[in-house]
Amino acid sequence: MSDRNRREFLAEVGQGMLAVLVGPALAAEMGLANRALAEEAGPRAPEGLEPLVALLQETPVPKLLPTLIEQQRKGTELRTLVAAAALANVRTFAGQDYDGYHTFMALAPSFAMAQELPQKERILPIFKVLHRNSRLMNSGPGKKPDKLTANEPADLKGEPATKLLLEATRKHQLPDADRIYLAMTKEPLDQMYEELQDVYHDDLNVHRVVLAWRSWETIPFTGQDYARTLLRQTVRFCAAETNAGNPFRTVLPQLMEKYRLMEKTPGKKEADDAWVEKLSKTVYGASREQAAEAVAAALAEGYSPEVVGEAISLACARLLLGDSGLPKDYPQKPKGSVHGASVGVHASDSANAWRHIARVSKPRNTFASLIAGGYHTAGQTGAQMKEAYPTAADLEAIREKDPAVLLKLAEEAIRARDQARACAVAQSYGKQGHDARALFALLLRYAISQDGALHAEKYYRTISEEFTAVRPAFRWSHLVALTRVTASAYSFPAPGMEEAGKLLG
Repeated sequence: MSDRNRREFLAEVGQGMLAVLVGPALAAEMGLANRALAEEAGPRAPEGLEPLVALLQETPVPKLLPTLIEQQRKGTELRTLVAAAALANVRTFAGQDYDGYHTFMALAPSFAMAQELPQKERILPIFKVLHRNSRLMNSGPGKKPDKLTANEPADLKGEPATKLLLEATRKHQLPDADRIYLAMTKEPLDQMYEELQDVYHDDLNVHRVVLAWRSWETIPFTGQDYARTLLRQTVRFCAAETNAGNPFRTVLPQLMEKYRLMEKTPGKKEADDAWVEKLSKTVYGASREQAAEAVAAALAEGYSPEVVGEAISLACARLLLGDSGLPKDYPQKPKGSVHGASVGVHASDSANAWRHIARVSKPRNTFASLIAGGYHTAGQTGAQMKEAYPTAADLEAIREKDPAVLLKLAEEAIRARDQARACAVAQSYGKQGHDARALFALLLRYAISQDGALHAEKYYRTISEEFTAVRPAFRWSHLVALTRVTASAYSFPAPGMEEAGKLLG
């Protein structure tokens, strides 16, 4: 489907029917699946949502999994469990607890992971994240304090809301930022999200952009009635976490003006593999300013946002595969680990979020988000190895051709925490044209069973989406990167998963 048809077709179909009509894989390839997801939510929340929120808050952790199984047997849908957990999380943490907002960001990805499993097992990834959510909330009898307390909308006195919100977040004036945001909630949701982009672009923090995207992505679960509650946490995060004097505040408007992007609409120009790889290497190896300018120049030349996004995404995979890993041991992350909050995982998750926001935005923010993605990804090669995984020597050692044998070798390498060999096996498997779904299925098992240091669900979802959206010449870099992260994360079982397995038989 041409780039012309992407936006027009979406506008014609509307109401989230796109994924139903063309299937999730093709929708992702078209760069439209998540616009459809955001539009899918009707005006009403799922029935019985508030009592379920209270149940999650008040059920002690030791009783949580049996309670959830009982809810499922009574007909509660998995997406409703996700919605209830999202609201319980936002009200408890309001986007201002590191583990708390990471858990929120794992909820929608856990539901996507569930769809890849047999019916009986689908609750497992959701169990995992809800168990973490309840542990962090310290769930138990009695109503939990609500950090999103009632507040009066600010009187904007005719001033642009975005301008006032930027000033408040830069000064860490959280109560003022909250009140300004509440004044903005009178606007249509799409318009409000567009205006919030200036705040999201104001400081390039991986959690800032991923929380901004995952909050939007969660709206179809809770329904539009709670959409502004979900986005409220992103504003509070920005007010608490904004750093003074971020250079991107100057870089972005300069590039938008230099390349006259305020006057343009996204182009439709396609690119060959060599062009994508060249831009990817610039984003990977250049300074942040040079990378941002390369992205702006490409967009000004009329290259499609999807093509530019592919290059940024590939640069992130390079960062992950070249990462030398942690220099020393940390709790649940031994020396050499690359799972959790590593450079490559963070880069991949943030670029994925910027690409999604670009897809659901109007032209100005489509351009700004991709420029942010290039700037955000660049300048991080300081701890890269001389030769990225998989090395030539490791690849040479893999002689097997049979896909079943290669999958067995991949699992053995994962369980041995042998990142180098795991990457080599995955690369060999892909080079021989074997079915990617079988390797994803293997990695999914460990994304669920292992703790993942708060990032397993997000990163698995990121790679699943990027693998689908990126051209065949480059997509295996993402799956090899996921294999490496899986090997890094092994041997730290996720709390609650053993119990869940027993309860489900």
